[in-house]
Amino acid sequence: MDKRIYVTGGLMLMAAVSYGQYAGDAFRYSEQIINGTARFQGIGGNHAALGADASNAWGNPAGLGFYNRSELSISPSLRLLNVGADYLGQTTNSSKAVPFVGSAALIFAGGSPNNDNRNIRRTTFGLTYSRQISLNNEYVYRGRNNRSSLADSYVETVNARGIPSGSLDAEYDAQNNIADNLEAAAYQLYLINPTQENGTNYFRYDVNVPVDQRGSFTSNGSVSQWGLSLASNFNDKLYVGGTLGFTRTRYEFTDTFDESYVGGRVFNGFRQTSNYSVTGNGINLNIGLIYKLDQNVQIGANILSPNFTTRTFREEFSQNLSIDPIGIPQTDDQGRPVLFIPDNTSVPTAPQNFDFTITTPLRASAGVTYLFGRSGFITATAEYVGYKGLRAGTSFYTSAADNQAFRQDITNEIKATYNNTVNFRVGGEFRSGLLRLRAGAAYIPSAYNTNFDQLARDNERNTLLYSGGIGVRNDRFFADLAGVFYTTKSAYTPYTLNNPQNYGSALLTNRNTNLTLSLGVFF
Repeated sequence: MDKRIYVTGGLMLMAAVSYGQYAGDAFRYSEQIINGTARFQGIGGNHAALGADASNAWGNPAGLGFYNRSELSISPSLRLLNVGADYLGQTTNSSKAVPFVGSAALIFAGGSPNNDNRNIRRTTFGLTYSRQISLNNEYVYRGRNNRSSLADSYVETVNARGIPSGSLDAEYDAQNNIADNLEAAAYQLYLINPTQENGTNYFRYDVNVPVDQRGSFTSNGSVSQWGLSLASNFNDKLYVGGTLGFTRTRYEFTDTFDESYVGGRVFNGFRQTSNYSVTGNGINLNIGLIYKLDQNVQIGANILSPNFTTRTFREEFSQNLSIDPIGIPQTDDQGRPVLFIPDNTSVPTAPQNFDFTITTPLRASAGVTYLFGRSGFITATAEYVGYKGLRAGTSFYTSAADNQAFRQDITNEIKATYNNTVNFRVGGEFRSGLLRLRAGAAYIPSAYNTNFDQLARDNERNTLLYSGGIGVRNDRFFADLAGVFYTTKSAYTPYTLNNPQNYGSALLTNRNTNLTLSLGVFF
């Protein structure tokens, strides 16, 4: 590529990229806010000392031992998202509705497996499906940036590499129009240019004009689990159970960032698009018990093992740059200045594939329930989540030392970023004939170290959840409806520069409403 553009331009050093992405991946596929049937969602989430609900299969499986009749049930759900994004002084709101099947269950309540063993009143088997984590999101942010452009990050990256333009040209396959990386794509599209022929310093055009920036992010996916459960009832006093869970993770997103130069002379603007997808499988074991102290009080506890990868997580990542040029300044053979518009205005990067494993944190819960006879109950649960035990690894590299370095770097990142937490849930149910009224709340503290960002320092990453529900049930069927309401805060930074004063982050306020309807029959 012949680029006769020799102009002195500004330069900044871009911060080095870390393995924080994979630490963040491990956390994303581990953070559970709420799931389960409408009955349990209506009382704040899964509880450790409460039984006779399909949610016990992935909560405290000992609760399945409370079943005295078999059940077939399904729980369709609707998640309503409203995201407010504050970026460079401007607020943008986005909404999205996501229907899905929250859970389904087939519970077989049998008698004693051994007539000679009178201590075992009943053994229950369960086959269940649950959507453990919803990964759907959508938001838009926009604002006018008077300090920088995304193109500055390309400039900083190549200047930090100290790579001559000839070598950068070699990172582009002209025959197939595909670049090895964004910087090579930006070079082919004249977004970045050398200050001298085959030089190692680069600049961008339209440096001194304001930039209208707009970003959009859309993600889909979930962490779902199929479970095989077994629970036993010992003398209507002690209940013991376990679930072998088989998880499936699927996640994908499209991230688009547009820039329009206000009064630009060379470019009207450009767009960067990123596409990502990942799938993977895992397995875990959940064991628990519930003990009745008397007719009114029962206590329970369970421990859920980390989810270990059984089928390697396979990710695919690709990006694309496209420009809207006004005219690129060059010199002709006689040295006279001319403008031209490139024939090629879009360059994708080569798709990048990577295989890795994830180990989610250990979880342990303990709780107590007080029963008001046939009138209802109140229950409370504390859940420990060992986020510092998150792990990610790979055997992708040919060198064992490189694979070990990957694991160690991510472990260090996890320990520096996350803390172990204890979640608290409380709820209650009032019963009158066929009618059930429910209410609950949960406090989910942030797992981020307080030094992670300003939101963490201000304790704004903590989540307070409220829920309520209503239901009817008799000896043949039940129908429950629950609503869950909570808000989370996070931040998204589209690009970084050496000087933090020159770029911005979008403050995201996610207002979530989950509506779940559970329908079931007894047999």
